[in-house]
Amino acid sequence: MRSAALALLMSLAGAVPMLAQQRSSSTASPVSGLSRLSDDLQALVERARPSVAQILVSSTTATGEGAQLARQRGSGSGVVVDADGYVITNLHVVEGARRIEVILPPASLPGKSVLKGGGRSLGAVVVGVDRETDLAVLLVPEKGLPALPLGDSEILRPGQFVVALGSPMGLEGSVTVGVVSAQARQLEPESPMIYVQTDASINPGNSGGPLLDLEGRVMGINTMIISQSGGSEGIGFAAPSSIVPNVFEQIRATGRVRRGHIGARSQTITRELAAGLGLPRDWGVVISDVVPGGPAAAAGLQIGDVVLSLNGKPMENARQMNVNLYGRPVGSTVTLEVQRKTERATAAITVVERPRDLGRLEEMVSQEKSVVTPLGILGLELSDPRLAALVPGLRAQAGVVVAVASRASIPWQDALKAGDVIYTVNGESVLDLQALRAALDKAKPRGSAVVQVERDGILRYVTVPLD
Repeated sequence: MRSAALALLMSLAGAVPMLAQQRSSSTASPVSGLSRLSDDLQALVERARPSVAQILVSSTTATGEGAQLARQRGSGSGVVVDADGYVITNLHVVEGARRIEVILPPASLPGKSVLKGGGRSLGAVVVGVDRETDLAVLLVPEKGLPALPLGDSEILRPGQFVVALGSPMGLEGSVTVGVVSAQARQLEPESPMIYVQTDASINPGNSGGPLLDLEGRVMGINTMIISQSGGSEGIGFAAPSSIVPNVFEQIRATGRVRRGHIGARSQTITRELAAGLGLPRDWGVVISDVVPGGPAAAAGLQIGDVVLSLNGKPMENARQMNVNLYGRPVGSTVTLEVQRKTERATAAITVVERPRDLGRLEEMVSQEKSVVTPLGILGLELSDPRLAALVPGLRAQAGVVVAVASRASIPWQDALKAGDVIYTVNGESVLDLQALRAALDKAKPRGSAVVQVERDGILRYVTVPLD
């Protein structure tokens, strides 16, 4: 008994330091894990920083009754995506700019000083812009620049770490870290444009900078925030990287982006739709319209077909299908697998240019002649014969077409949009730009105006605050 007890005591005594060691190890593990994460983040930033630029813009605007010119300055961010000098930023960063400077970070030196020298300043030209995605492509006269790779934003998941780089409030080279709050946030109903939502701090000046994953790949272009204070409140949005290559390649090749469609409309299947139409399942996507003579009709698609997949990806709802079609370049082919009654078929459909490409309106405007400051728009007179093909079948022959509209302060609020045709202001008819400005001058004391517009064939009233 005594020998057995002695053996037990000895075994317990040996276990004590082992337990202490395990406890110490488990206590230290989170700390060491955070240290590794910190080291990884530092290394990522060191690699990415040379590719992230500060963008300075200057412009002039008419002020006062004497039409005096005042100089305005602004700043934003950008990211080098091609070694030949191509930089992507947001359109709203460079819109209306007379001069654009791209400031690249200084080269790394062997010293350890935390105070870095000034960066290189390069004049930039705008190669092209895409208003629908709020992206712009700049070109600087230097080659061999360090470019960041574009990642696939579709693999992002909520909770995944991301890093935002840029120049908020003019503070170049700033770094913030957060997570993906939502992978595909839709800010306007039925809009195919989606955003990556993040809680990484984004402030004015961050626009155009990259949102990176921990591999250093560009997963989005930081674009906007929702804020009550004007500063970051943890609700930021980045244009997903999945749409960037199509925009960039088209602008680099032709200076503009052509949008495509397949000549078919879809709806999300509900239980009621499935029961009423006798569909084979009560979820997914059903084709609700096929344009006669369009590419979908030529490929054999029919109204009532249930879409099973697009390019091999299962389609769960119409929004998903619209988003996946949105970035397909004109001339490319998409493959739809559909079910019709009990039979399945595959249709290869060519993407063709949208007949009503509102991006072409922007090419017709003149900054000096077209600006309507109180509404924050650039307008074109409906009498312009070039508009007939872009806004066909209108209810009136006179009015003002909104060619460019500033972004609403709250993304989902009602606002004027490109393609809207303005007919009246507070009930007063608007025949041309001069009449529009005169009507707005009368409405200014009220602080807002009720504008009647035709949008997609439907008349509606839009209440607009006057700047």
